[in-house]
This record gives sequence, structure tokens and C-alpha cells, in this order.
Amino acid sequence: MKASANHQREMPTTLTGAFILPTEKQLCIKMLKGLALPILLLVLWEVLSRLGYINTYLLPPPSQIWDRLLTAAVNGQLVRHIGASLYRVFFGFGLALALALPLGFLLGLLPGVRGFLSPSLSFFQQIPAIAWIPMFILWLGIDEASKIAIIVYSAFFPIFLNTFLGIASTDPKLKEVAYTYGLSHWGLMRRVYLPSAAPSVFVGMRLGLSFCWRSLVAAELLGASRGIGYLIQEGREMAQPDLMLVGVFVIGLIGLSLDFIVTRLEKRFLPWQEKVDTEEVQKWQIS
Repeated sequence: MKASANHQREMPTTLTGAFILPTEKQLCIKMLKGLALPILLLVLWEVLSRLGYINTYLLPPPSQIWDRLLTAAVNGQLVRHIGASLYRVFFGFGLALALALPLGFLLGLLPGVRGFLSPSLSFFQQIPAIAWIPMFILWLGIDEASKIAIIVYSAFFPIFLNTFLGIASTDPKLKEVAYTYGLSHWGLMRRVYLPSAAPSVFVGMRLGLSFCWRSLVAAELLGASRGIGYLIQEGREMAQPDLMLVGVFVIGLIGLSLDFIVTRLEKRFLPWQEKVDTEEVQKWQIS
């Protein structure tokens, strides 16, 4: 009896461990899988460089790029350029949200308005943001305004289109149920349209943030006095490929971090959308 009682008292710990440990193990395996290929490529790159198979002037080894990254971080050069680029991205992305979300909701809720706006919006959607860079510089100058305009233009269409599709594709049965319960227009928006469109809106935000980050770097390459793009351009002018590659890798890391932040926000505000991949728990662990 004592053994049976002790076994019953130990069950919650065993049961919890059965669910937690596979999840933690899976996260570690997933991280190792994602890091395996980059680490392998970096090691191979470093070895080939040291053996003389790669021209280290044209393609510096990872160790040299790392040293240059540390130098740029310590002297404040890297922080200054990253700060300038992030300021432009956040400011322009906020403006894009303020423009794209209301317009997406408007076209999704009012089908009659689509006929007036859809052709013009479809026309501008086909023009890449980089094609507007010379014109924006001509109209707005080489200062911040032209770069902000590029960011707004790049982020607008992914956010707008996904918001519009999210609203327009709301299940009619949900709207019928809402009308049956007598929800007001605001209640219908808050309890039906917003939850239905939210996943699509977050997809648009992720795409828009990615697009505006890439277009910003292109704009900084063509005309800027600060920013990651300018850092790459500076490395080219001074024939310092290690500095150029520092800028390239920083662009990728920051872009990956921004996407991760938006993904975490989506999981935070839309918990019902989170898909957790868990390994099957063996019966003997919970029996």
C-alpha cells in the first residue's frame, strides 16, 4: 500500500516530465538542425581560406570578418549605422501600418469601393520599390524623407493585401451568427472580423517588414550618409571586403531578428494559431 501511495504521489512529476521533456528536446534538435549547415559552411570556408584555395582578399575568411565586426562594434561605428537603419525602418513601417490597415479594412468591408481603387492599387503593386528610388530622391532629396517613402511604399502592399483578403474571406456563417445575436457594427468588427483577419494581417506585417528592410538597404546603398547600406558602400569605396561582408551579415541577422519578433507577437496575441509540434508520448509514461 505504501509503495502504491508513493507511486501515486510521484505521478504528477512523471506526467509533467513526460510532456515537458520531449518539447525541450525537440526545440534543441530543431535548433541544432538549423545551425548545422551554417556552421559546416563557415568551417569549410575557414579551412579552404587557410589552405590557400580561396583568395582572401576577394573573400576574407570568417575569422577576419569576425575581427572586423568586433572592431566596428567596439568603436561605435556599427551601432551608429544600425541605429540609423532601424529608426528609418520602424518609422516608415509605422506609417505603412497607419495607411494600409484602414484601407484594407475599408475595401474588405465595402465591396462597392473595390471597383474604384483596385485597378490603381494593382498598377502600383507591380512597380518594385527600388524603381522609385531615383524619383523619390529627386522629389524629396537625399535626406531621410526619400528613404522613409521607400519603406512606406515597400511595406504598404503586403499589409494592405493581406488585411483586405483577411476581411473579405471572413466566414459568412460567423456573420450570420453575429447578426442573430444582435451584435452592433462595432461588436461585429471586434468579435468577428478582427479575429478572422488577424492571422492574415500578421502575415502581411511579416512580409511588409521584410520588404521594407531590404528596400531600405538598397536605398542606403544609392544615397545615404549613415546606415547599413552606407556601411557596405563605404567598404566598397575603401576596398575593404571584410567590412562589406560585416554589413551583409548584419543585414541578415537583423532581418531574421525582426521576423522572429513579429512571429513571437503573433503567438502572443493569437494563441489559438500557435501550432506546437510535439512528439507522441509513450503510453508507459502516463499509465
